[in-house]
Amino acid sequence: MYAFDIERPTTIADAVAALGAEDAQALGGGQTLIPTLKQRLAMPSKLVSLTAIPELKGVCVADDGALCIGGGTTHATVAAQAAAHYPALAALAGGIGDPAVRNRGTIGGSLANNDPAACYPAAALASGATIVTNARQMAADDYFQGLFTTALDEGEIITEVRFPVPDRAAYMKFQQPASRFALTGVFVAKYADGVRVAVTGASEGGVFRWTEAEAALSADFSADAVAGLSVSSNGMMGDVHGTPDYRAHLVKVMTKRAVAAA
Repeated sequence: MYAFDIERPTTIADAVAALGAEDAQALGGGQTLIPTLKQRLAMPSKLVSLTAIPELKGVCVADDGALCIGGGTTHATVAAQAAAHYPALAALAGGIGDPAVRNRGTIGGSLANNDPAACYPAAALASGATIVTNARQMAADDYFQGLFTTALDEGEIITEVRFPVPDRAAYMKFQQPASRFALTGVFVAKYADGVRVAVTGASEGGVFRWTEAEAALSADFSADAVAGLSVSSNGMMGDVHGTPDYRAHLVKVMTKRAVAAA
């Protein structure tokens, strides 16, 4: 580690002001940032902790039925408090990392980091969620822009994520046992106007929607509906855990399992 300043504001306005300083970095649960600092892959001169801002925490249901989750809400809280409203999302949150990660990591931090193997991006994209910041609102389809890349501007904070609750949904991931990240994870959500399917952990471009499966499942919401589809390995990630062909195969397998579970 190295020397840096840290601020712990108690309001969103104060946090935004602190992040306006040169070389300042927001700190949520720190599950990605702290290891990065230890390896000196990032060396901001100031950290702005978001953990003491009550406005960023909590789970509630809006008047339109959407599930609203504060950006500073931990995975453990999502798992516990979203279960009655959006069981598939709660189950996803409960399967992230280990208890230490779930009690420190936040949904806003995960979405801001946009790790290509993280679980929340698939849930947000499949749900057609709205990402709310201190400055604006963005549809999930516009928010994710590639590996570790989002539409967030410098100093912008995710204050809330709004999830339209589907009629049916499920998330299935084939996980790397040590990290519990998804080698491939698929979130399927069925709404009155169609089905959305989002895939994480597989593509070099990050989380994506499998539109062919969406069309097939919108016509027939059954695991058999995707049996005749194929997934190209072009653009899929390849590493010590799995080849591009293997991940392409897993996309189909996890989609069928998610549909069956839903």
